[in-house]
Parts: sequence; structure tokens; C-alpha cells
Amino acid sequence: MLYNINLEKILFLDIETVPMVKEYKLLPDNFKKLWDHKSKFIKREEDDTPETLFPRAGIYAEFGKIVCISVGYLHNREFRIKSFYGDDELILLKEFAQLLETYFNHRDNILCAHNGKEFDFPYIARRLLINGLPLPAIINIAGKKPWEVAHLDTMELWKFGDYKNYTSLELLSVVFGIPTPKDDIDGSQVAQVYYEDNDLERIAEYCQRDTLTVAQLLLSYLGKPKIRGEDVVIS
Repeated sequence: MLYNINLEKILFLDIETVPMVKEYKLLPDNFKKLWDHKSKFIKREEDDTPETLFPRAGIYAEFGKIVCISVGYLHNREFRIKSFYGDDELILLKEFAQLLETYFNHRDNILCAHNGKEFDFPYIARRLLINGLPLPAIINIAGKKPWEVAHLDTMELWKFGDYKNYTSLELLSVVFGIPTPKDDIDGSQVAQVYYEDNDLERIAEYCQRDTLTVAQLLLSYLGKPKIRGEDVVIS
């Protein structure tokens, strides 16, 4: 069935997230209490504390926020990329949701991300609701049967039913001969680049590389030619 998909109907995406505030001590008291409780379940080392664990808060939608969503799609020979990024999460989510509702609202449209089903798609949905925004149809999976959910996950496809291991996008890019998207920063450095360097442009460029890599990976799965550098258009 995968081989019959119209590649031009797929919206590839990647998100970058950071903790809701720069430091643990800046958390409102009610969130601080809840993070203290949460940290008990993610503690790995004896000397881990809620404060030392707080840099990981960005991976949880309740304690983090989205600072960039990059999307890309194939059109003729081109791969067109656009990023929504900024300090105001509400604005970028509104713009992203408008894109989905305007251009990717048909039954044959599909969203594709790496580990998207476990991270990107639910994170976006949760942050939309937290910001008081309605869920675009392609994001809202409530009540849908599994075959009605228009989401592809390049990590899930690689598992072939094996659920024991996480396989990173970086590893698969090396395996398939795709230029690594981690040649500048990686996900663990995004919060530092955001809060200390104030460099959203750098984060957006990193997010765009990940989005392109997801598309290259799916094409590799399908035995299709990779996207050439000269065919990438960033708007």
C-alpha cells in the first residue's frame, strides 16, 4: 500500500521544542510542584534533581513549547520547505494550522515525520489545545480507526513490527547515505541555542534539515531517487 501513495500529497514535518522557561527557578509555583513530581519518574542517577532534570522538560508538551515547525512537500522536481518559528507559540501554531486547513485538508493528504506518532503529532495536538486552538482535521485522530489516521512515521516503518529499539534519524541517514542533518547542532542543544544564544534562525535551519532528511528517508524506503540539493526551495 505504501508504494501506491502519491508523494505530492505528503506533508513532511519536524518540530523543535524547548522548556517553557529558561530555568527551573523561573517556573511558576504550581508548575514547579508538578515538575518535582514528574521528575521522580524520569530520574536515572542518584544525584538527579528536579532542577538538573529540567533541561529535559522540553520533550513534554505540558512543560515545554514549540519554537519551530518546518514542513516540506514534493512538487514536480522540487522539494519546497517552509518554517514557522518564533517566540510566540500561539502565532506559529495558528499559521501552521492555517496551512493544514487550507492546503492539506483532503482525505488523501498525509503527514510524515520521524517518530512522529510518538512525538511530533501528539505534541502539536497538545500544544494546539493548550493554546486554545482547534485541531485541524488531519491532526485530530479521536474516534478514527487506525487505517483512517493519515500519519506516516519513518521510524515506525523501519521497525517492521519490532518495538524493542529507537532508531534515530541520524543513524538512518548514515545507513542510507543521506547527508546528516546534525552537522551543526542536535536536538539536545536546541534549548541552549534558544535561551542563551537567542538564535531562532539557526534552530529553523536545523529543523529544515531534519524535515528534508525525513523526506529523503521515505524516498529511500521506496527505492526512489533522492532529492537533489538544487531542487530544494526554502520559502
